[in-house]
Amino acid sequence: MKLNKFFISALTAGVIAFTTNSCRKIEEDGPIVIQNGTGTGTTENLILSGKITANTTLKANNTYKLRGLVYVTNGATLTIEAGTKIVGEADKNGALIITRGSKIMAEGTASNPIIFTSEKPSPKRGDWAGVVILGNAPTNSSYNGQAGVGEIEGGINNAAGDGLYGGTNAADNSGVLKYVRIEYAGYAFLPDKEINGLTFGGVGNGTTVDYVQVSYANDDSFEWFGGTVNCSHLIAYKGLDDDFDTDNGYSGKVQFAIAVRDPQVADVSGSNAFESDNDANGSSLTPQTSAVFSNVTVVGPIQSNATTSNVANINSLFQHGAQIRRNSAISIFNSAIIGYPIAGLFVDATKGTPTDTNIANGKLVFQNNIIAGCPTPLKYGASTTSPTGYTLADLTTYFNNNGNSILNYTADAKLTGAYNPAGTTPNFSPASGSPLLTGGVFTNPLLAGFTAVTYRGAVKDANDFWYAGWTNFNL
Repeated sequence: MKLNKFFISALTAGVIAFTTNSCRKIEEDGPIVIQNGTGTGTTENLILSGKITANTTLKANNTYKLRGLVYVTNGATLTIEAGTKIVGEADKNGALIITRGSKIMAEGTASNPIIFTSEKPSPKRGDWAGVVILGNAPTNSSYNGQAGVGEIEGGINNAAGDGLYGGTNAADNSGVLKYVRIEYAGYAFLPDKEINGLTFGGVGNGTTVDYVQVSYANDDSFEWFGGTVNCSHLIAYKGLDDDFDTDNGYSGKVQFAIAVRDPQVADVSGSNAFESDNDANGSSLTPQTSAVFSNVTVVGPIQSNATTSNVANINSLFQHGAQIRRNSAISIFNSAIIGYPIAGLFVDATKGTPTDTNIANGKLVFQNNIIAGCPTPLKYGASTTSPTGYTLADLTTYFNNNGNSILNYTADAKLTGAYNPAGTTPNFSPASGSPLLTGGVFTNPLLAGFTAVTYRGAVKDANDFWYAGWTNFNL
């Protein structure tokens, strides 16, 4: 992606409005006014490109098209009405980037969600780049020698520094994402330098993120680089790489999340449900990655009894339900990891400061979880440079002493219809007799601020359908 000087064909330079009677281009300087078409039943199609520098509202009766990298800058607020549709222009790597100090106010409703998607009639993953939100909350990244500031991945940064994130304000507010769907996004700028479905960089806990579905991402579904933002009711559906990727000091709280994989689709880098690093080097830099997840249901690629033949029939690039590595100290509580071929939980201490030291000091907690249908439930990789003496036997003892359990087969988790065929909405409710119906415990101090529930996984019971209605599993 080339960082050329972008023309502004809609917001900040004008509006292209299509009506039933005419086509006109309005160009103006200063604040932008979105103008409605005059024809009865008209839907305007507006191209967004370049920079949005003044407070702007996207109206629900319009369809908007992202052309290239579109930045919200200058402290502006982009408000998106419930029911609005935004498409990424085909093969133009469209992305929406909320820069530091600016806000997005995208508050849909359960019956009228906001949709970011491909413009193609037959869409596929990677048709457009994705949504990126950058804030002023702490990170352990550095940029050009400046500690606490990072450059977000994906070729987004420019001479103005619009791709930088991080600061000192843990309570920073980047706005609202609520009842939002992001579909077919993801762009590989360089290997390991991709734009994800939804990327957070230094986003603060003054931001609201609730009821967000990312589907068919061409890299990670959700990735957090530093920051403190708390999230709830997230869905990662059939992404390419990782479902929940945490890096560079992310310390927020995430509760009620679902991840579902396509057994045939995985990334060359190796696909996990959770992947977590303190940073790329496994350093001891602070703030340390210490996010806390609770009530997550991970539906991995093994979607029947975990026999050798079933493992052989999935993409060989699938790896772990949770790979916690490079001195990360994330914690996972009250969750279910189902159907991963290499390991359910992999504590990887092979690079940098040994990750297992975070178990010993109580920073990394894995408690009251179920691992089901993973041929190798637990795996440990010892440091080759700074061995601690920790072993797989120690990890097994820790696992067993912290309310966790292992089930031999995916079916033993007794989800009602998590493997529903294409064209139908999955049912993630635990069926009668499921071990997920009970076992939720919230006594650990790391769970302060979470909603205390008595069940494990993302869904309470057969009457709990928070994941239905505003979502789309029939893409």
